[in-house]
Amino acid sequence: MHPTSTLSIATAIGLLSLLSSTTLAQNDTPPMPSIKYPQAARDAIVDDYHGTSVADPYRWLEDTESEQTAAWVAAENKITRTFLDQIPQRTAIRDRLTELWNYERFTLPRSRESKYFYTHNSGLQNQSLLYVADGLDAPRRVLIDPNKLSEDGTMALAGWSPTDDGSLLAYSIADGGSDWRTWRVRDVASGEDRDDVVRWVKFSGIAWMPDNSGFFYGRYDAPSDGEELTGTNYNQKLYFHELGTDQSEDRLVYERPDNKEWGFTPEVTEDGRYLIITNWKGSEPQNQIFIQPLGDPKLPVTELIGGFDAEYSLIGNDESILYFLTDNDAPRRRVIAVDADDPRRDQWREVIPQNENVIEDCSLLGDEFFTTSMKDALSQVDVYNKEGEAVKQIELPGLGSASGFHGHRDATETFYSFTNYVTPPSIFRYDLKTGESTLWRAPELNFDASRFVTKQVFYESKDGTRVPMIITHRADLKLDGSNPTLLYAYGGFNISLTPGFSPAMAVWMDRGGIYAVPNLRGGGEYGRAWHEAGMQEKKQNVFDDFIAAAEYLIQQKYTHSDKLAIRGGSNGGLLVGAVMTQRPELFGACLPAVGVMDMLRFHKFTIGWAWVTEFGSSDDPEQFKTLLNYSPLHQIKPGTCYPPTLITTADRDDRVVPGHSFKFAAALQAAQSCDNPTLIRIETRAGHGAGTPVTKYIDQYADLWAFLTRVLQ
Repeated sequence: MHPTSTLSIATAIGLLSLLSSTTLAQNDTPPMPSIKYPQAARDAIVDDYHGTSVADPYRWLEDTESEQTAAWVAAENKITRTFLDQIPQRTAIRDRLTELWNYERFTLPRSRESKYFYTHNSGLQNQSLLYVADGLDAPRRVLIDPNKLSEDGTMALAGWSPTDDGSLLAYSIADGGSDWRTWRVRDVASGEDRDDVVRWVKFSGIAWMPDNSGFFYGRYDAPSDGEELTGTNYNQKLYFHELGTDQSEDRLVYERPDNKEWGFTPEVTEDGRYLIITNWKGSEPQNQIFIQPLGDPKLPVTELIGGFDAEYSLIGNDESILYFLTDNDAPRRRVIAVDADDPRRDQWREVIPQNENVIEDCSLLGDEFFTTSMKDALSQVDVYNKEGEAVKQIELPGLGSASGFHGHRDATETFYSFTNYVTPPSIFRYDLKTGESTLWRAPELNFDASRFVTKQVFYESKDGTRVPMIITHRADLKLDGSNPTLLYAYGGFNISLTPGFSPAMAVWMDRGGIYAVPNLRGGGEYGRAWHEAGMQEKKQNVFDDFIAAAEYLIQQKYTHSDKLAIRGGSNGGLLVGAVMTQRPELFGACLPAVGVMDMLRFHKFTIGWAWVTEFGSSDDPEQFKTLLNYSPLHQIKPGTCYPPTLITTADRDDRVVPGHSFKFAAALQAAQSCDNPTLIRIETRAGHGAGTPVTKYIDQYADLWAFLTRVLQ
């Protein structure tokens, strides 16, 4: 879920088949056992929403710190573990996951002066290590090893930013999956931390001053005891931390107590001329821009672009001319130039106009703009000169997803990553003088990509809208309607699902499963209009698109309802919860992860208020009606036979608090009218997903795939 995500999309890889005794089809599996679920107390809580009474009997489960909730969690986990551990194929599945997860993973190098910084994971390390080297292929040394911070691997390196000269590195640590970040500063040469510590940072990076004197950051006031993971996050403030001082002495740069929902993201232009403050409110990609000249700290912060009318993302600057990527008057985005000395809108200059593709990212290297665009969820990279004239298109290794092309204006090289459904992320060095790409790092895996096929299809949704979907499976599968199929989607927050690699999905498909990813409305695949067609009062379009994808797969003989599983996380968890309550007969299994299940109360916890721009709010009479009509928790109907369901959440998720999943599980178990299992798996020392240790990922997917092996008969 956008704080104010991404869940990565998996890929297919060619792998050796497992023995027939561990394939997805199990004809000799005994009947499903009857499960006795924990007794969940029902309170007589009834809320009045604009004259409509709505019961909330499981509200006590919102208190995730209470003894009563802890006892319920322990009982549910025990039942779930008993069910999963008795599935004979789970051990083989976990072994295969471990084998395929054991491959090298790198991030894009960042160069500062003569130093290169990048992370690397040898394969099964719980967390990737941050390295520094004096040359691209020079011997490297470990700068930060987060695996040494905790025995269970749940302390993660959440962010890092070197100074321009590469002498210092600010880095943040996430504890147990929480969104809270603690920042420290490390001396690169010695590898030792300075005394600087900055706490209670959330939804903000840092921006160094060019002279290394300190950095800007956004933070919230310290939460009350016991509310660290559930309390609402309001009134973010922008500070400057001067190195060598205590955080209590940090200078307040900007705040807006008159607008408690406003948040601030700092950037310093490469030439050190300006502090640029991106001002956001809520999750809708519309923001304002504030500016402060950095020559004199006494100069005030002033508004550069106001109105919250569009999305504005800083690309770079030439003295007072600032370049922004924006969807202002361009639903698929364009590049504009704004003069800081005269920022009136009628003086804005268009540099790169909108075209048929959605521009996802833009950087300025030397005197050329590099744009990464998306066409039907596939990447295209183009180069333009300063006048906005097309220079060339960069040839990518194939059809898939590309990202990167960043760096300093005077750089002679840049780096990009490429991945698709048959290619783990490979990193390329691009020579800015010659225009040549050379492979820098690529993982080695034992697979035969020719054994798999990937194709993009288009299907019609309920209202006739044409929706794309990418389907991947083993080439030897017969499309006779009998194949276990996993349908995964998101559909919200302007987030696009593009091809990418996942060892978990490799195991699923190698075992004979089909993997299908539709690009539903609500995402960003086709620009602002596509997003807006799936939000607030139009949210049902997202569910209709997903249901139509399921029906397409059945009609085209990929699978059958009894063999069709659906999965999604966060906003995608809401998606699964909504469609399984609307069309329970359509699916053979449901895997809602960290979902927003109570659409009437989501805005009352942590950053949930920020999603009102996406969903609407129950505080509004008309929006309340829309939300109630699809809220998964409130659409559960007693006496219904719901599909086999395995809900997943985590005890330290402070993005979508676990109370959502707790209440949904309790209500679903109480309503279930048949023997289909309705289980919940509650991870400990984990959060919304970021920073999850490798071992926890392997265990989680072993449980998910074992569950599907058992129930997709």
